Amino acid sequence: MGEVEAKGEGPGMSGDLGGKFERMAEIMATLRAPGGCPWDLAQTPETLARHLLEEAYESVEAIETGDWAHLAEELGDLLLQIVFQSRIAEESGRFNLSDVVDGITEKLERRHPHIFGDVEAASAEQVSINWDRIKREEEGEYESMKMPEGLPAMMSALKIQGGAARDGFDWTDGADVFVKLEEEIEELGKAKGGPREKVERELGDVLFTVVNLSRHLGVDPEQALRATCREFARRYALMEEEAGRRGKDLASLSLEEKESLWQQVKGERLEGEER
Repeated sequence: MGEVEAKGEGPGMSGDLGGKFERMAEIMATLRAPGGCPWDLAQTPETLARHLLEEAYESVEAIETGDWAHLAEELGDLLLQIVFQSRIAEESGRFNLSDVVDGITEKLERRHPHIFGDVEAASAEQVSINWDRIKREEEGEYESMKMPEGLPAMMSALKIQGGAARDGFDWTDGADVFVKLEEEIEELGKAKGGPREKVERELGDVLFTVVNLSRHLGVDPEQALRATCREFARRYALMEEEAGRRGKDLASLSLEEKESLWQQVKGERLEGEER
């Protein structure tokens, strides 16, 4: 692949990055070679698949907590999974690591004509529109809406809604989504106690609308929910500690006592924020 001139000069890469990457690939080849590591030799694309998700989520966790040193480590673990999968694929003649790098490099250049070509794009929104247009041109036909495979349901909902919005099928006023959410909650309340399938469908509508609302508020629903889960777990741990200081087990307390502890640790947090 020849050199592509970009508008302006990009930042230089410090150190022998290419050599370091090749060294990593060589280590993986050694681990997978006859007489190599028994564990690495026993792995297949299927046994490693879950690690891709785990390392990706752990990287997200490091970003959300601002632990940048840990993020560097987690990104390394994620890169390992890419090199590992590519090595196994090469052994079976499917593709190799060079194919993976070439593929994404060429895609980046094709999908950024405003950098590597003569197309103008003054905003992130225009870049996104150009990206989708180029993608459709490459595929040769319009790609119809479909359920994204392999993504958590909340991320799938966000992706589906984003695609519909780009086609102009979206709420014109974010306030209308609040009204829709109230309607869906009311329908869920009416379905309560009825057939499980009906309750599940109505609950799904509520969750889908919540994702839609978060999109209009400019909030990532996955990130928001993870933050809430993290805060709940932190407060619950404090409740357990406080119960232990009182010589009691949290599970043995009455619901009223648990609620009192919850309000206590919640109040301590709010007081700390005011300071």
